[in-house]
Amino acid sequence: MKIAVLGAGSWGTALSVMLLRAHRDHDVTLWARSPEFAESLRRDRENSLYLPGVSLPSALSLTHDLAAAIAPAEIVVGAVPSANARRVFSQAACHISAGAAVVSATKGLEPSTHLRVSKVITQIFTECHGVNFPQKIAVLSGPSFAQEAARGEPTAIVLATADSAAASALQQEFAGPNFRVYTNSDVLGVELAGAMKNVIAIAAGACQGLGLGANALAALITRGLAEMTRLVIKLGGKPQTLYGLAGLGDLVLTCTGTLSRNRYVGFELGRGRSLPDILAGMRMVAEGVGTVGAILALAHEAGVELPIAEQVDAILHHGKSPREAIRDIMDRPPKPE
Repeated sequence: MKIAVLGAGSWGTALSVMLLRAHRDHDVTLWARSPEFAESLRRDRENSLYLPGVSLPSALSLTHDLAAAIAPAEIVVGAVPSANARRVFSQAACHISAGAAVVSATKGLEPSTHLRVSKVITQIFTECHGVNFPQKIAVLSGPSFAQEAARGEPTAIVLATADSAAASALQQEFAGPNFRVYTNSDVLGVELAGAMKNVIAIAAGACQGLGLGANALAALITRGLAEMTRLVIKLGGKPQTLYGLAGLGDLVLTCTGTLSRNRYVGFELGRGRSLPDILAGMRMVAEGVGTVGAILALAHEAGVELPIAEQVDAILHHGKSPREAIRDIMDRPPKPE
């Protein structure tokens, strides 16, 4: 099996390591955008920028040549930020062979169009190959910090696709030691949950940065899950998806785990730092910052109220203080749960 992983950040690197750990006979190539970065990965056999301490297998190929990475691939995995997904897949699409499976491992929405990444990929392939191109598109999501998964710690995720045959085949390819993969046909629900939990995690981090206790965090996670469920159901997803790994599981991890980038942004905002200052010191992308506007646009079109997401947007992009945002949430009119 030939597999190409696009994006040499923490998650793309971790997936490359785990794919080879599960199937040592596979041909896995990791693509990095920068020639210099690809060369440093080849030389050092470690991604010291994004996944320090994890050795890259000698069998892992590394390249900055996109066409060379994907032309022979039977599975192409996208692990790039949502804001860059269109650019990368636009360059890649015409090199991907018919019948290859494309798996999005991105947890966010395209900021400019509000589209889920699987829809961005579908749109690009339609433009490149025509509407009858037989593409198998899947989504990988769930509670999975890259460092823990790459170290071989027990991790369970969800692979979502409407193609049942592709689901079974991809499940076998991604599953490995201490890496359990469940399938799900609710692509919309899995993708939206993965995007929305990042927004809620920023709010959770802000609560903790303000020094608030477990009561506030538990309430925020619970009401955040309610917001996620309302929007997913309204847009056609399944409620049970939100109570599984892609919903509740990922939400709990991202709101409480110290490795969460989105929680970190919220935590530092709660401590009083400005957003530009926080982002300037981060190598990796906190998807919730760019996704919150797209989430609110979808909610507005669907007539769904998202009070937590609205306050996160006000903190991030309209200068509202985290303490004032929490007060406004608590002062909302009483209502049934």
